[in-house]
Amino acid sequence: MTAEETLQTVLPSETLLVRALLVGERIDTKNLEQGSVLATAPLTIRAGRQGRAVVFRYGVVVLFGLDPMEEDSFLASLNRLVADPIDPPEAEETQLFLQAGGEDRVERSGAIFLAEANPERLQLVADILGKNAVLDHYERRVGAVFDSIEPLAAALQRKGDFHSKGKGLLQQIGGVLLTQQRMVGRVEVLEKPEVLWERPALERFYLRLEDEYELRERSRVLDRKLDLIGRTSETLLELMQNHRSMRVEWYIVILIVIEILVSLVDLFLRIRS
Repeated sequence: MTAEETLQTVLPSETLLVRALLVGERIDTKNLEQGSVLATAPLTIRAGRQGRAVVFRYGVVVLFGLDPMEEDSFLASLNRLVADPIDPPEAEETQLFLQAGGEDRVERSGAIFLAEANPERLQLVADILGKNAVLDHYERRVGAVFDSIEPLAAALQRKGDFHSKGKGLLQQIGGVLLTQQRMVGRVEVLEKPEVLWERPALERFYLRLEDEYELRERSRVLDRKLDLIGRTSETLLELMQNHRSMRVEWYIVILIVIEILVSLVDLFLRIRS
């Protein structure tokens, strides 16, 4: 029996709970050994008694049909492979409805309908949900930096200085710029999954999922925000450098004045003597 036939006979025939969990910055999928492999790119393995797990190297695991105890057990077995774990994991869930002979589609409510529960379709669903989870995470991080920028800009407008606040903000901005690198290098939000090369007939369904979760629009908005944060960081660095330069100039002026005063005092003492 093939992996696809096994999957279809084991998974429930009506509804399935799907949970996407962001567990860390990275998962070492090469050393993932638990469960038997059903498909690769992305890695799809058995999990729990009748469930499936799709594991992405950018830190997301999508679970199909696992109960809470099975989920906890699977995540515990995954801990050793997770870099910079998030505790607790950021989780999102949806319902997957299986309708034999029906049409692959996604409803406005977020419910997903599949004609077959084969590995390729589950991989497509997991790909979308995984990217959605990462975008949610990065949107929150970028939003927090924007919230920090607003009062700083107001302080600059009122006082013309940001004092020590700029240093903490620069650390946050550095984290966001690292986020940009991770999105481009690991997640590849706008890239289509490899499974579509083998099953081009599923591309229409994938595009529907992509449109429902607005991945392209959100990615573009995030890119614009990251670009603005990058330009803001450059401006802040220039301001901090100018601020330091001014302080050094004042120190030099003070030293010159002190030297002049010392010379005058010395001259005065010589004249009196």
